[in-house]
Amino acid sequence: MATRHTSHTSHNPQDSVSSTQLVPEVSCIPQHVAVIMDGNGRWATQRHLPRMAGHERGVAALRRVVEASVKLGIQALTVFAFSSENWRRPEDEVSFLMTLFLKALRREVRELDANKIQLRVIGDLSGLSMRLRKAVEEAEEITAANNRMVLTVAVNYGGRWDVLNAMNKALAASPDICALRVPMTEDDLRPYLALSNLPEPDLFIRTGGEQRMSNFMLWQLAYTELYFTDVLWPDFDADCFQAAVHSYQTRERRFGRTSGQLAQHVGSESKSVSFN
Repeated sequence: MATRHTSHTSHNPQDSVSSTQLVPEVSCIPQHVAVIMDGNGRWATQRHLPRMAGHERGVAALRRVVEASVKLGIQALTVFAFSSENWRRPEDEVSFLMTLFLKALRREVRELDANKIQLRVIGDLSGLSMRLRKAVEEAEEITAANNRMVLTVAVNYGGRWDVLNAMNKALAASPDICALRVPMTEDDLRPYLALSNLPEPDLFIRTGGEQRMSNFMLWQLAYTELYFTDVLWPDFDADCFQAAVHSYQTRERRFGRTSGQLAQHVGSESKSVSFN
């Protein structure tokens, strides 16, 4: 199917449009990419290494993807680091992951800041240690003024938690809705969702061969283009990331419209982007 994209234009990552209410502007390069970084444990097992070694290599893979995203002009990158269900893993692995996250925060924050990347962490942070919450707060504060790209790390996050959390906040903020005097709308709920100030993801990538959402950004991914790859996360590099973006560029993003309507809208402006 032919590529159906307008030429790339600059977007403000603060501009959030509901894809079920309005048709978002589409560009050749996705504004917002969401990633489930899967396969660390299997990568280590295949090499007869402890699972923890795979998680350590996964940090390096994330660094590569952040660099590739910046080079392509992507404005927001959101990664799933630890789900609300990951607490079910062995206690020693969970402890290692939390320690690794703390070390990575302290080690990478200066580099992120130097490259004008803003760091955000979303999820139920009340489940994290005080030391880790403090490190998150400090890292977010250091990078708060940066506007080259927003890197969001989801920790102790779940899509259902996100919607329920937003619902509870919206009800608390609106006595009329709470008393059932007026119906709740998307506009009532959206400001309280974890990524309310970012565009909905254009492209979702999951590494490691699994093809499911695993309770990640269930609200936000309504019209996101999905890309699954067998490549394990520690092996995922800039070339793999570019392959995902190339796949995105072949998609016809209709948002409920017909192909004929889209062709009329796009006209002769459709084109791809070179990575050279």
